[in-house]
Amino acid sequence: MTKTVLFAGALLICGFADSTHASPEQDRSAFVEHYRKLFPTLSLQDYADGVYAIDPNARESWRAIEEFPPYEWAIEEGKTLFNTPFGNGAHYADCLPERGVGIAQLYPVWNGESGEVVTLAKALNDCRQRNDEAPLPYQKGEIASLLAYLAYTSRGKTIAIEIPASDPRALAAYEAGKDYYYRRQGQLNFACATCHVQNAGKLLRSELLSPSLGHTSHWPVYRLKWGETGTLHRRFSECLKQIRAESPGAQSEEFRNLEYFLSTMSNGIPINGPSIRK
Repeated sequence: MTKTVLFAGALLICGFADSTHASPEQDRSAFVEHYRKLFPTLSLQDYADGVYAIDPNARESWRAIEEFPPYEWAIEEGKTLFNTPFGNGAHYADCLPERGVGIAQLYPVWNGESGEVVTLAKALNDCRQRNDEAPLPYQKGEIASLLAYLAYTSRGKTIAIEIPASDPRALAAYEAGKDYYYRRQGQLNFACATCHVQNAGKLLRSELLSPSLGHTSHWPVYRLKWGETGTLHRRFSECLKQIRAESPGAQSEEFRNLEYFLSTMSNGIPINGPSIRK
């Protein structure tokens, strides 16, 4: 990569990151417009397919696997877990709006009482702890299965994240997530945006880099590399490891704010989870 390209890429990232006076909706509009110029044949809804939206050859293989998806067992396990009462007789459904069905597109949410972003995974574990149950590990296993089931009940519903104007702390959390996304870190001095904004659609070694638009729409995923279903925050940690940066950990404040930002950018894109990735 030439110095000219690197400089142009740095300007592109800075152009997004420095829009500190833009509203979240202005940020989203600029985000969508950037990818519209990169991939003019795609509709907003197409981005629910992630990298397969921009890779026709891989999309055919992906669709074939989706006919008999390896995450089906996770959906079934998640449904069973979700409907199994806790020791005190309460259920997950008692803790969630609409009793948990068809709500994945609304998360993460801002909780004004606790003053923090609450992801769906955190809401599930918070529910467990309120009912005297031990929290589940956040990267795989039962939490991934629960999320797979809840995502499945929301398939086709468009992401609709809200940042309440009445609470400036919500906007601050969004801005913190945005800052994390554009911040360079690690020994490779990469930002999330280095791969998924600046170089979206280009090859890194043998991998086609996916656009960030729609990144949160298809989780959790069964990754062939993992051989199991895992969560979005597991992937966040893995990305940081790849650029030799320290991970704050699944469901850390940093990752929850990052998910808040990315999901806001994907407002209007349908939920397509769970899904499959390499």
